[in-house]
Amino acid sequence: MRILVTNDDGIHSEGLDVCAEIARTLSEDVWIVAPEQDQSGVAHSLSLNDPLRLRQIGDRRYAVRGTPTDCVIMGVRHVLDGKQVDLVLSGVNRGRNVGEDVIYSGTVAGAMEGALLGIPSLALSQSYKSRSGKPPFWETGLRYAPDIIRGVLDNGVRKDVLVNINFPDCAPEEVKGVAVTPLGRRRQERLHIDKRLDGRNNPYYWIAYSHQLKIEPEHGTDVAAIEDRHIAVTPLKIDITDAPTMTRLAKLFEKN
Repeated sequence: MRILVTNDDGIHSEGLDVCAEIARTLSEDVWIVAPEQDQSGVAHSLSLNDPLRLRQIGDRRYAVRGTPTDCVIMGVRHVLDGKQVDLVLSGVNRGRNVGEDVIYSGTVAGAMEGALLGIPSLALSQSYKSRSGKPPFWETGLRYAPDIIRGVLDNGVRKDVLVNINFPDCAPEEVKGVAVTPLGRRRQERLHIDKRLDGRNNPYYWIAYSHQLKIEPEHGTDVAAIEDRHIAVTPLKIDITDAPTMTRLAKLFEKN
């Protein structure tokens, strides 16, 4: 089995090495093609107005000056030059990708591009509290990801589906189980603009999340699952058409 590994945190991120280690428990044929720099939050963007720069930095390890989507395309179409890719793993992201995070996530986008290319693809993310000063529990993904991935592959993955996996912010022995869940919502009331001043007294801004606003997650969702120390497994469809609304609109305009 040939595995392509990518991420959005960058070629030198610790989570990428964790993902590669997970991949090597499944196969010896592992290739890494990841962004030269941090591409968090770029979603499913393509570099259309800038050239892609490819740099080999190790055995089967390449950096691309581009997005996670660029990396998957570059890996499949150029680095592997048409050789069959059997699995795309994107991650392990430093931080969870649940709820509406999947809209923004470069990690999820890397897996989505793999699915678009007809390759079974999974996105892996490790929840952690960034302001705690403690590192993520990378060992949780290392412990559980290989068996989850094997199970997903053995069960079969449709070509228009990718699987989003989030590990809870806890040690492996504290994980309560695996929950297959729909997407939840993290509520955009937490999102705000953080205004600051630079050394010349000019304003600049950060998009930030309020940690003071505590919102109870909806029961049964991926957000609730990782809060309850479960691993959240969520299948995502590429086809994002809303069938009920399409039916209503078709009736609305059927006489036109």
